[in-house]
Amino acid sequence: MKIRNLFVIALAAAVPAVVMAKKPKKVGEEAPVQSAPVVEEAEPTITEECVINVSLFHESVKNKQYADAYEPWWSVYTTCPNANKSIYTDGAKIVEALYKATNDKAEKERLANLAIELQDKRIKYFGNDPKYPKAYILGEKGLAYIDFYGDAKIAEARECLQQSAEGMGANSKIMVLVKLVDASYAIYKQDPNGKAEQFIGDYQLASNLLAEQAGSATNKNADIAAKQKDYVDNIFAISGAADCSKLDEIYGAVVQANLTNLDMLQKIAKLYKRVKCTESDVYFAACEAAHKLQPTQESAAGCASMAAKKGDYEQAIEYYDQAIKLAMVEDEMEDVADYQYNAAFYCYNNLKKYPEARKYAQASIATLNGIGMSKGQGRCYIIIGMCYAGSRPYGNDAKGAILNKTVYWAAVDKFVKAKQVDPSVEAQATEFISTYSKYYPTKEERFDLPNEFSGSTFTVGGWIGETTNIR
Repeated sequence: MKIRNLFVIALAAAVPAVVMAKKPKKVGEEAPVQSAPVVEEAEPTITEECVINVSLFHESVKNKQYADAYEPWWSVYTTCPNANKSIYTDGAKIVEALYKATNDKAEKERLANLAIELQDKRIKYFGNDPKYPKAYILGEKGLAYIDFYGDAKIAEARECLQQSAEGMGANSKIMVLVKLVDASYAIYKQDPNGKAEQFIGDYQLASNLLAEQAGSATNKNADIAAKQKDYVDNIFAISGAADCSKLDEIYGAVVQANLTNLDMLQKIAKLYKRVKCTESDVYFAACEAAHKLQPTQESAAGCASMAAKKGDYEQAIEYYDQAIKLAMVEDEMEDVADYQYNAAFYCYNNLKKYPEARKYAQASIATLNGIGMSKGQGRCYIIIGMCYAGSRPYGNDAKGAILNKTVYWAAVDKFVKAKQVDPSVEAQATEFISTYSKYYPTKEERFDLPNEFSGSTFTVGGWIGETTNIR
């Protein structure tokens, strides 16, 4: 105590006295307003006692002896809060343990307030830490609001969590991103009309950062980030905020006001794609504007959908070709397979360009094989089968009429393959098998053409060129 008293005396002696001399004033002249002297707050002194107490409470926390840790921790926290970061990392554990251990209402309230104050002080003294800066600490503060106050201070929690996510970016704590969506969703449910845009923005921020973390080869928590991304995506899907008409109300004017803002346009396009609102005019407008500024797979795919909606399927396929190339560059191979299938569908269904449809469908199958996915291949085999079934590779005379029926053998082969590789299309494939197997060449017709049907197999002519079993 003598050392401390001497320090106070020395500090007092070091502070110069401030003399406020009065100037004589002339008649009719007001005295000038004197400004208060600026006195900078001195940094708390780190005494030997502080150092000893830091060691004491830190050892107790390591042993989970939180009650024993409290007294030396409190001494350091109140007298030398700038001594060590462990005041705040260990302090949060001490406060949480004591909060859970007491049933006293007043003590719980004190500890809850202390938990928040703790983070504010950490920002004050350690907010410039390069690894855990102010933005990181705000995330801890937001989590503390949720842990100690629940819904009572959900708005304060959400604000801290949002600032943390903005500041930390892809280095955000995973739980901060998850709880941001949870908190924002809770606020949205209280006011769906007023808070929809805020909730959607928070969801986009968290989901995009989780996706970035999940896709990082160097992130040891990538698997956890991927699972939590699924969680926040599900929250958004069930929220009702993902309704296409509601999104249009929010983002219609935003798109028009940001036709040269590439980042905003891309975010909106990705959001619409994620929630499957790709038939929206707002989505089309965002994609078209973004594509003019800087083509991406999302903007190209959006423009393809817009062209198809207008009935310009040739243009749609050109855009899908661009989307395929761009997605390959980004190594988004599942998207590549989707774009290839879409191009195949328009070639088959709308343009009746069967060879081109098969080319795209086969490419989609190869892409999915390359990433080890069987789901999605079935629909491609069905497209190929339907192209075969719709073809007439032989003439229109009597002989050609019989030979044209061989396409159904090749078509059914593809339907059988579809349900073998992809059970999700089994019902549709089975229906097509039942339908088209009725049109095989009959025994009598094959008897009339012994040279063509002499063996057990038959190669279907024209562009098809498939060898199939005679049935």
